[in-house]
Amino acid sequence: MSDITLSSGIRQNLLSLQQTSSDLSTTQEQLATGKKVNTAFDNPTSFFTSQSLTNRASDLSALLDQIGQAQQTLNAANDGLTGLTSLLEQSLSTAQQAQQATNDTAGSTTGTVSLTGNTLAAGVLTVTTGGTTYTVSVAASAALSTIESDINTTAGLGSTGAVTATDDGSGHLILTGNTLNTSFTASGTEQAAFGLASTAISGTSATRTTLQANYNSLLTQIDQLAGDASYNGVNLLNGNDLQVNFNEKATSSLTIAGVTFNHTGLGLSTIAAGGFQSTTTITGAETAIQAAISTVRAQTETFGTNSSTIQTRQTFETNLINTLQTGASNLVLADQNQASANLLTEQTQQQLEISALSIANQANQSVLKLFG
Repeated sequence: MSDITLSSGIRQNLLSLQQTSSDLSTTQEQLATGKKVNTAFDNPTSFFTSQSLTNRASDLSALLDQIGQAQQTLNAANDGLTGLTSLLEQSLSTAQQAQQATNDTAGSTTGTVSLTGNTLAAGVLTVTTGGTTYTVSVAASAALSTIESDINTTAGLGSTGAVTATDDGSGHLILTGNTLNTSFTASGTEQAAFGLASTAISGTSATRTTLQANYNSLLTQIDQLAGDASYNGVNLLNGNDLQVNFNEKATSSLTIAGVTFNHTGLGLSTIAAGGFQSTTTITGAETAIQAAISTVRAQTETFGTNSSTIQTRQTFETNLINTLQTGASNLVLADQNQASANLLTEQTQQQLEISALSIANQANQSVLKLFG
């Protein structure tokens, strides 16, 4: 085709038509894709800047999911704290009920040494109750009935006193408080010789025994609830920490320190058998429970602050993602209204240029007619 020569008019019209066709193709692509920059060749700066902004928005979107999971982990911990508070309040109520319970059985101690055919040496048995100490002298090899009589006829003891001596019918001496609230302590050489308890003897309450079992059961429930307050393998109430990253480079983060909130971690102890029979033990349990409730409430406030921080960062991340996506779109998206107007103009211009090319071509054909 190199041997074909076009007139300047035809060539100019042809070049204009080719340029218009190229512009028309570009405009149609913009309308089809919605973008004015589809490849790096269209506009390298806008293309790569938009791609960078889009990539960061995508990274932050992935982080937003992780932040949301962290929020759920905190929610699970807060649910656990609510449950722990309820159990602790039940425990406190149980201890307070025990504190108010009255004795229904008088205190007593039974000797472990049989005094049938007693061959023990002479000695002294002392009984201390209400701040007063009573001393009973026991003769060597004294019969069990004689020992009982010696105790019961001592002023301040016996049926009209604080403590009465009896036996179990098998040779074992029994000392019993005469009232439900009598507390006494046996000592002296005969206390050990007879096998009597050396600790303070007090009346007992079946109600307190039941409430003590309930109290220990509540401590078990505290342990189980704290162990169940996990989310996605993280339990902030069982010593697990949680780190929440707020940017794609992990240079902005929040570390949430976990706590161990089983009954031991809260400063509570299981009550040993008979523990609730002591008012002092019950008072100690009440004090420990109140401290535990304060600890749980303080931790609830800490987790609440962490939750507010995460919610703030969630909102910020969401807004930032929207800003990045908007900025990326502004760099590459086409103005549909302008592109539509361009398309109509270019189509009209193309038709005009085709007509102009046709007119130029007719001029050449007129020259050929001279040779006809």
